[in-house]
Amino acid sequence: MTDKLDFKKTLNGYHAPRGRFEIVDIPDMQYLMVDGHGDPNTSPAYADALAALYPVAYKLKFASKRELGRDYVVPPLEGLWWAEDMDSFTGSRDKSRWDWTMMLTVPDWIDHGMFTAAVAQAGAKTTPTSLDDVRLQSLSEGRCVQTLHIGSFDDEAPVLERMHHEFIPENGLRLAGTHHEVYFSDFRKVPPERLQTILRQPVSLA
Repeated sequence: MTDKLDFKKTLNGYHAPRGRFEIVDIPDMQYLMVDGHGDPNTSPAYADALAALYPVAYKLKFASKRELGRDYVVPPLEGLWWAEDMDSFTGSRDKSRWDWTMMLTVPDWIDHGMFTAAVAQAGAKTTPTSLDDVRLQSLSEGRCVQTLHIGSFDDEAPVLERMHHEFIPENGLRLAGTHHEVYFSDFRKVPPERLQTILRQPVSLA
C-alpha cells in the first residue's frame, strides 16, 4: 500500500497567497463534473449537483484503494462560474444569471470503467437526482492568475475587479478561460468571514 495521495499537498494549484495575485501553471486535471444554472444559495440544482458528486467521488476512492492499492484524499469542492455578462460577478452579483460547473478532482489513474462502476454503485440504493448528470472529464487551464480570498463569497467582487482589470492587463495578459474557485471551507459550518477560497482565472498573452 502506497502513501495516501493528498492533492492539497502536492499541487501548486491548491496553494495561493492571500492579499496578492500569483501567476501559476496548472497541469491538466481530471474531474467529476456536474453543470447547472442559477443562484447556488437557492437553486435546487446546486444542492442536487453536490448530492450526486460526493457519493461517486467516495465510491471511486474506495475502489481505488481496494482494487489498485492506491488511496487518496477526496479533494476540496471546486467550481467554474460564468455568465453572458461577466459584470454580474464583479458588479450586480446577480446570481440568478450565473452558470456553473461543480467539480471534484480525481487522480489520473481513474479510468472510465471505474467511473461507470462507481456511478452504478452510487445509485444502487437511493439514486441522487442528478446522478445521470455526473461526468468524468479533463480540464486544461494552463497559465492562470490566482489568489487566496478569506471572507464572504459576496466580498469577492472587489478582488475579482482588481484581478481582471488591473493585475491581468498590467502583466500583458488577458482573460482566456472560465472563472474557477476552490473551496477549502464548508460554508454550512464556517462563518462567512472565515471562508477560505482560491480565486483563479486562466489567462493568455494579450
